[in-house]
Amino acid sequence: MPYRAPVADFRFLLDHVTDFAAIAATDTFAEATPETVEAILTEAGRMSEDVLAPLNRSGDKHPARLENGVVRTSPGFADGYRAIAEGGWIGMSADPANGGMGLPMTLTTAVNDMMSAACLALQLNPLMTQGQIEALEHHADAGLRDLYIPKLISGEWCGTMNLTEPQAGSDVGALRSKATPNGDGTYAISGQKIYISWADNDFTANVCHLVLARLPDGVPGTKGISLFLVPKFIPDADGNPGKSNSLRVVSLEHKLGLHGSPTAVMEYDDAVGWMVGPENGGMAAMFTMMNNARLGVGTQGIGIADAAYQHALAYAQDRKQGRVGGTGSIIEHADVRRMLAEMKADIFAARAIAMMCAGAIDMARATNDAGWTARAAFLTPIAKAFGTDTGIKVASLGVQVHGGMGFVEETGAAQYLRDVRVTAIYEGTNGIQAMDLVARKLMDGGEAARLLIEAVQTGAEAARNGETDLAEAVWQAAEDLRETTDWLVAQGDLQQRFAGAVPYLAAFARVLGGHAHLAAAIHGDPARARLARFYVKRLLPEVTGLLAHVREGSDDLLAITPDDLAA
Repeated sequence: MPYRAPVADFRFLLDHVTDFAAIAATDTFAEATPETVEAILTEAGRMSEDVLAPLNRSGDKHPARLENGVVRTSPGFADGYRAIAEGGWIGMSADPANGGMGLPMTLTTAVNDMMSAACLALQLNPLMTQGQIEALEHHADAGLRDLYIPKLISGEWCGTMNLTEPQAGSDVGALRSKATPNGDGTYAISGQKIYISWADNDFTANVCHLVLARLPDGVPGTKGISLFLVPKFIPDADGNPGKSNSLRVVSLEHKLGLHGSPTAVMEYDDAVGWMVGPENGGMAAMFTMMNNARLGVGTQGIGIADAAYQHALAYAQDRKQGRVGGTGSIIEHADVRRMLAEMKADIFAARAIAMMCAGAIDMARATNDAGWTARAAFLTPIAKAFGTDTGIKVASLGVQVHGGMGFVEETGAAQYLRDVRVTAIYEGTNGIQAMDLVARKLMDGGEAARLLIEAVQTGAEAARNGETDLAEAVWQAAEDLRETTDWLVAQGDLQQRFAGAVPYLAAFARVLGGHAHLAAAIHGDPARARLARFYVKRLLPEVTGLLAHVREGSDDLLAITPDDLAA
């Protein structure tokens, strides 16, 4: 079955979950008229269906390769990238002063969702560039902004992020890369970085690397790290790519999936770079890019989930087996129907959470209100982790729906599972997202969490007249979540929080998903109402067990010794 962009879902979420009307009513996003929104969703959906989706299998079967130091990309990827760039999709939310559209992140998130579903390996390239644009907008000096951002927005150049080193995975503070002042405002960057997505290609004129490195007097740990912009080609006096910089792609990783996306080991040998932000302020600057990318990666998981679901649904409708139901297709079997319903319900929940997060980012940008900023920050790890967990779960169920043919590469079902698996790892593992949620995001005493829970309960109270039983279930799940949030906030020992961090994030996502499905039951058509009932009655009850796990704390977990695990 060819991929079909879920434009109707985005329209519904914008109208009934994200409150896009409030976003469009701000001066910042006054250009986001209903006509503009409709045109964007329609055109991005068409490009994803007609241009990008046909490239997905090509990228898997014909991976990117390294030839004489140059990355050669999968067949058709250059044309696909050109369509993305020429459509203006890279700089949708970028500042119009630099050539961007200045549109809400909610619309960028919708477009990224569709492009991810169509061809995740290629979509990862502009996603990295979008994050770099935002980092430069916030932290670079005027000279760097004026030179680099317009070329990144146009797609003439693309961007990467370079954090990880062989000896320093999630512990970024252990990096060894060095930056030495050249005396002319530039720095000599030396070191090796690994896991660099789209470190090179054969379709952009330049590749711009954001690299974390330590100055000679930089203190150990993250407080001594600075950020540098290191281009593949050093711009000449006219701003065009000039001589080659002293950097190279050492090798490309052989990966489980995402074969069309080159993941490189990079080496810098006194490469020329420019500092972004203040000395020793690299982590703050890089986190701007990472937070942008975390929402984007959560969206990637949702996109792949949708593609895998559509693939499985088509197979279930066509595959004849047994004598159940009127069609004889396996979709008539209760368990297959259960899997498909679970896939569709969780996709809607995850997509709603991502759009809520994007909407909070938009309102924070438009109003400078600290409450919206806090909400966006709180929702980011949930959107990233639940979106990617949903992608993995749905892709795995997609294989199951196919049965034995799902394990055979010929059907294409396995590719979705292989491609999406990394999304729970890169841009901060989902365990790190959960730890961030229960530690840094609760440093306000739980205020941001409680305000979100209050919004869910307010929505449930308003829905009680129309969907009494569903509304009560959502309200009660939110109340249980509030009580557990209070328990977490009271724990001074972070280990007590960390032991239940992952189930707490999952429970919060389940409750937010219930909130979105309740809106669908009230405002949607009968099909949305039936799916909402499935979610609230069959999936939302998981919250009870998840929160029980959270409140057990860490004592029994940490009592299990390494020897116990090895026994």
